[in-house]
Amino acid sequence: MPDSEILKQSSIFNHVIGPVMHGPSSSHTAGAFHIGAICRSLIGGNPTKAQVSFDTNGSYGKTYHEQGADRSFITGLMGWKITDDRFYDAMSLAASAGVDISFDVKELENPNHPNTVEIELLSTDGNQLSLRANSIGGGAVEFISLNDYPININGYSYEILVEIENSYVNHIVKLLTDDNKSLSEINKQEINGLSLLHVRRNAPLPEEAKLKLKSLPGFKNLWIADPVFFIQVSEPIFYNTREMIKLAHKQKISLGELALEYESSLLGLSKKQVMDEMIYRMDIMCSSVDTGLTQPPKMQLINPTAQKIFNTDSEGKLPTGGLHTRAAIRAMAVMHVNGGMGVVCAAPTGGAAGTIPGVISTLLEEQKLSKEKCVLALLAAGAIGLIVSNRATFAAEVAGCQVEIGAAGAMAAAAVVDAFGGSVKQASDAAAISFQNTMGSVCDLVQGMVEIPCHTRNALAASSAFVCADLIMGGYENPIDLDETIDAVYSVGKMLPAELRCTALGGLAVTPSALAMKPSKFQNHKKT
Repeated sequence: MPDSEILKQSSIFNHVIGPVMHGPSSSHTAGAFHIGAICRSLIGGNPTKAQVSFDTNGSYGKTYHEQGADRSFITGLMGWKITDDRFYDAMSLAASAGVDISFDVKELENPNHPNTVEIELLSTDGNQLSLRANSIGGGAVEFISLNDYPININGYSYEILVEIENSYVNHIVKLLTDDNKSLSEINKQEINGLSLLHVRRNAPLPEEAKLKLKSLPGFKNLWIADPVFFIQVSEPIFYNTREMIKLAHKQKISLGELALEYESSLLGLSKKQVMDEMIYRMDIMCSSVDTGLTQPPKMQLINPTAQKIFNTDSEGKLPTGGLHTRAAIRAMAVMHVNGGMGVVCAAPTGGAAGTIPGVISTLLEEQKLSKEKCVLALLAAGAIGLIVSNRATFAAEVAGCQVEIGAAGAMAAAAVVDAFGGSVKQASDAAAISFQNTMGSVCDLVQGMVEIPCHTRNALAASSAFVCADLIMGGYENPIDLDETIDAVYSVGKMLPAELRCTALGGLAVTPSALAMKPSKFQNHKKT
């Protein structure tokens, strides 16, 4: 199980269905963007200089340029939106703005994650800031050190860090904790006669408090990190499958309805606000399907073929065709956009961004289900993702493709069950059997790019979601529940060698055909 802090923060919008992002990888683009944005906040605006370093043996070190992590770090550091078209020309635009940003790969000291990054920042007033952070999957991040102080910044709160002489700590604590309603947590670290007070708040620190802090005796430094995710205001209403099924049964509601209640309670949003936010994400998903079918961007390894396959199916020329195939085609269309670094919705990651949109858009187009019913199905998928987030990870760097595309397939299977009126237990069982048949799948992306075999894996996961739903709703009795299945998947993932976890050092990535491929130069896929 992940630690209690990660467990506490599980949210559909923060971890599962989202973020909206540039492809191709949530760890490499969304996660890098969030790290960059928090760095910008801590340094107080545009830095004059930023040095970003990746570990030689890590996933970032192997694939950061191919997967757009460099552009994403710059986009966050410069304060642009995650979907900003300036993403494509980030390096040159930053340089023209007088910001010197560079990247290197070297042996980092004791990296604790495949996506560990060290950042050295220089502010406009000459202050230096040294940070270490990890991109931990699905766009989630954690900062673990600041100027040698151990910290834990994750972007879910207003993070206030005050460096003070030890003898003056009590004055600072009183000032920072006067507004108890906004206070979430306070921690202290000591180094060489100085203390770093780290306060988490659910609301910004008032300007007058900042001025008072800076005027206090013994004050050295103040750093503030604004949230990059929705702020959690209450505890989750369930943590595992058994609690989820029990609560839904007690309230006599569907999985989608329970997920709606969960997110509303957790984030302090009205149910309408949750629905509207999910509609926004679903619209992005459907838009990426349409773009991938009609105006796909150029990718670096493969040619877009979704439209060709779709037309062949429409002409009745495929061996079988039908709903399952069209769901697969739509999933592949999204991966065209993702591979071309276009805008997609991570669900739960960039590498798995096609599966759920392929299923949801098929429910809308082929089954003519209402938008509301499909949004609730999407929320049901999110509920399954919450369990995965609580018990495991979405990072292929940690546990292989099984926790990215495998997780997306499980979530999509639950969405289909929910859309057709199945019970919460049936949705959970459909997710479980989907996971049971993708267990052990490795992440062996060819040439370090999210194209091969990601396209076809997303396609098959989308198609399989309907089969798993049919099997469960038709009467198959699943003997191993979702909680135990996820635990087994996570255990297997941790057994995989690093070569099979998003480093492009094993599996299909090292076949002669894969190694002989000549990637084409990336071309910008800008909005028109």
